[in-house]
Amino acid sequence: MQIKAYKTRLFKEGEDLPSFIKEHLPALKEGVVIAVSSKVAGLWEGRTAPLSHKEEIIKKESDFCLKTALCHFTVKDGMVMTNAGVDESNIKGKLSLLPKRPYKTAEVLRKELKKIYGVKKLGVILTDSMILPLRSGVISAAVGYAGFKGVKDYRGKGDIFGRELKMTMVNIADTLAAGAGLLMGEGREKKPFAVIEDAPVVFCAKQKEGEIKYPLKDDLYYPFFEPYLKKK
Repeated sequence: MQIKAYKTRLFKEGEDLPSFIKEHLPALKEGVVIAVSSKVAGLWEGRTAPLSHKEEIIKKESDFCLKTALCHFTVKDGMVMTNAGVDESNIKGKLSLLPKRPYKTAEVLRKELKKIYGVKKLGVILTDSMILPLRSGVISAAVGYAGFKGVKDYRGKGDIFGRELKMTMVNIADTLAAGAGLLMGEGREKKPFAVIEDAPVVFCAKQKEGEIKYPLKDDLYYPFFEPYLKKK
């Protein structure tokens, strides 16, 4: 598998994202996955807000919100994230918001890029930075994706000694997002998208709805959420 991130000019709010990608990536191979910063995807849709309304916007964008010493701990669309994805980095004088419907945005972008490049098999991931519990630093994850199966299910299959796997599933979408995000960067790199070649994915016309989302009450971290959810 190979990943290459592309350095670009600054993307402007309201600009056409497919044309912007074409400008910096003249050709695209069949059967690749392209990871795109959710920030430029949000700017494409005009998803910005005034700096003065930050706390109000965070609460509005969240399904669950708990203010902590460093930030707002939030749940949005089945994802644990900081400040519901509301961010002031790499945008001047405004707040950037995630796309309204990230999976739909990924699918619209995928369809447009398929037309532009004349390819049939193409995956699209919208990436954003997230924090893992008890780990330093951020890691990129998929807030939306389209064109491939995002989860590989090993349940019912055997390990190398024939032991049946009962719980193991591999999160393909977030794993690819993490690899791409490492090259795209978080600061002044100006690399808002990356192309992943030879990714071990199964391409499909439409992935299963919500396949990557895990039921809250079955989740490993549910005992930590429960006291706060009861307060809602």
